[in-house]
Amino acid sequence: MRIKGRFAPSSLLLLLILTVAAVFALFPFYAIFLASLKPAEMVTKLGLSLKIDPAILSFDNYVSLFTESADRYFTWFRNSLLLTVAGTVVSLLLSALVGFGLAMYQFRLRNLIFVLVLLVMMVPMEIIMLPLYKLIIGLKLINTYWGVILPFAVAPLPVFFFRQYVSGLPKDFMDAARIDGCTEYGAFFRVFVPLMVPAIGAMTILQALGNWNNFLWPLIVLRTDDKLTIPIGLSTLLTPYGNNYEILLAGSVLAVLPILILFAFFQRYFISGLTVGGVKG
Repeated sequence: MRIKGRFAPSSLLLLLILTVAAVFALFPFYAIFLASLKPAEMVTKLGLSLKIDPAILSFDNYVSLFTESADRYFTWFRNSLLLTVAGTVVSLLLSALVGFGLAMYQFRLRNLIFVLVLLVMMVPMEIIMLPLYKLIIGLKLINTYWGVILPFAVAPLPVFFFRQYVSGLPKDFMDAARIDGCTEYGAFFRVFVPLMVPAIGAMTILQALGNWNNFLWPLIVLRTDDKLTIPIGLSTLLTPYGNNYEILLAGSVLAVLPILILFAFFQRYFISGLTVGGVKG
């Protein structure tokens, strides 16, 4: 809020708090980026030091990443990108359909199914990990990308989120679509998906971030080096026989860039309000 061309004290205080929070949030990335510009022996000796010494800072670690370890790193990068895109698209599509069905249709056991979705959200991954592993073995999907994607194709958090979002949309849109001759799927894709863009954008960021950073489940399912993702591949650089900190730090910095780009594209979809515009229009 402005007061005669100036910011109100409450706005300045909020801006200050958010600035401090942003600095603390960016602090780990700054420390890793600075360490990636230093020789490995300096990192092992001093740790993640924030001292800036221009004499030892260079991009030699990145040169080594793009030359000596380019084949392995970009294989991991490609695998992570493929799993992230495929897993996010499949999860958003199926979860949006389930959430839409739970919100828009009246049928028996609807509330029970929604309660089960909430219960699954409370179950830690470590509890269901063994049954999922046995299921993947039975389906013969070990060391395949589908073995990583399918167990989480319908995730409880997006289902809950889409169900809550669609519950706030007027059901008159569905009646109008049916009158115009749309099928149920046609009404979903042509009428409701455009209205769900803010929810889809928010879930795209969260799902893509989770898939990109996923470590435990791909570690269990994937076996060969040509299938490894970036989190698993970088972890293999730390061994009892020697640690390749140059590639580890430089690779970790570059691994953050896709998520930053994704967030830059989808952050505006966090701002809702399209539903109000659709109702008034």
